Amino acid sequence: MKESDKKIEIKRALISVSDKTGLAEFASALSEFGVEIISTGGTLAALKKAGIQAISVSTFTGAPEILGGRVKSLHPKVHAGILYRRDNQEDEDELAQQEYKRIDLVVVNLYPFEKTVANPDSTDAEIIENIDVGGPTMLRAAAKNYSGVAVVTEPDDYGVVIAAMKENDGKLDIEFRRKLATKAFNMTHRYDRAISAYFNTGKAVDNKAEMPDKIDYAFTLKSSMRYGENPHQQASFYVDGNFKGATLGRAEQLAGKELSYNNIGDLDACLDMLLDFDEPFACVLKHANPCGAAVGATIADAYRDALACDPLSAFGSIIGVNKQVDMAAAEILHQTFFVECILAPGFDDDALALLKKKKNRRLLVLPEITKGRPKSETVSKYVRGGVLLQTADDLVTKESDLKVITKKKPTSDETKSLLFAWKIVKHTKSNAIVIVKNMATVGIGMGQTSRVDSSELAVKRAGDRAKGAVLASDAFFPMPDGAEVALNAGVTAIIQPGGSKGDEKVIEAVNEKNAAMVFTGARHFKH
Repeated sequence: MKESDKKIEIKRALISVSDKTGLAEFASALSEFGVEIISTGGTLAALKKAGIQAISVSTFTGAPEILGGRVKSLHPKVHAGILYRRDNQEDEDELAQQEYKRIDLVVVNLYPFEKTVANPDSTDAEIIENIDVGGPTMLRAAAKNYSGVAVVTEPDDYGVVIAAMKENDGKLDIEFRRKLATKAFNMTHRYDRAISAYFNTGKAVDNKAEMPDKIDYAFTLKSSMRYGENPHQQASFYVDGNFKGATLGRAEQLAGKELSYNNIGDLDACLDMLLDFDEPFACVLKHANPCGAAVGATIADAYRDALACDPLSAFGSIIGVNKQVDMAAAEILHQTFFVECILAPGFDDDALALLKKKKNRRLLVLPEITKGRPKSETVSKYVRGGVLLQTADDLVTKESDLKVITKKKPTSDETKSLLFAWKIVKHTKSNAIVIVKNMATVGIGMGQTSRVDSSELAVKRAGDRAKGAVLASDAFFPMPDGAEVALNAGVTAIIQPGGSKGDEKVIEAVNEKNAAMVFTGARHFKH
């Protein structure tokens, strides 16, 4: 029987880990088996602090760590000890001739590249320094040579390895080693994909930027779900560790039932809205569409006005706020009859205690909300057999960008409301019409196949509140009818992209009602 078919005894281990979780206990257990431990930098210091005997890689190789630690394990004594074939006499003779020693166990996890990239405060230099070179090289070498070497990549496997060694008198069998090798290759594959994604997506810095020739994603399972959109569909939630910016993947659930597939979709739409506002802002969403949104002097004021837009649709909704939830806001939130989820950057202790009283209400905290939207963000959408990639719709429209094209100019208050409505319509499914009064939505029409239908829906929901309100349309009015529905209901100012062949007739209709209209020159479709 070949040596590669037998169990191997672990006599010498090389340990170099970024994540020190469980390190001391694992190394101590190896020492009890008489395993010689070789280590590097911070790992060596942690082992010595724990009173575990280990020698440095520099002592093992006879070469110092150089270039600030960039070169330490990249040495023939290390890689020959890992890669030599245990059933090959020529390899055995050459190893002896060079006076190199075998390494039976490689324990490595990598620099936290994904975590560093995900931190919006990380500089490019910091990200580059967290690209591990020696670690993946050792992992690949050990995994390739699993016939004679065991490789461990996760602290969760430390106990499993020790248990297997105890069961086999300090040895590990080949099937077990192959499973460990598979995990190692999965880790290096995911790690390289994250690095590739960082360099590729960095190209798309504006709407005229060149898109990458190839894109690659690395998603990790975060949670399984009871079902998908419907009970007969299976579903799970995967997260992109390379994503730099606020993401539900890093939100902490403080209370309530487990999140559903639909919850996460709605929460993501909610988060997207929150990132557009600095002032206290609240939104109420159903089916990834806003059914109310407002800014206010406080979060309590903002939520009260957002809820008032369409309280009927708020039944079973998702609620998002962009500031800490205090007791004043919590009392109003708590009174809302049925809420699926509340997303906020934080909760005061007394506010959290109150909101937890409804056991099924899901409460999520994500402090990154306050940092806003990262620059150069790209968004993707999966289609059958492919993916659509585009830069984020992060275009900011200022008052100076507006072009007044009617006889009447909007007032200062109307202009503020128009710009607020323009932000909200961006997050509303096309065709979208949003009616706003006093910096709060009062009527929203979304997802209709004609713009006039959306206008009629928005006006119906606004009722008498349409009088003296303003309107935003996510794309131009091809004909006057959609605008006329709102003007007849009392809307006094309109914001829209313009650019239609029917612009003149729309302008004429607005002028006839002595209302104001501005063009932005940009549209905000959301499909």
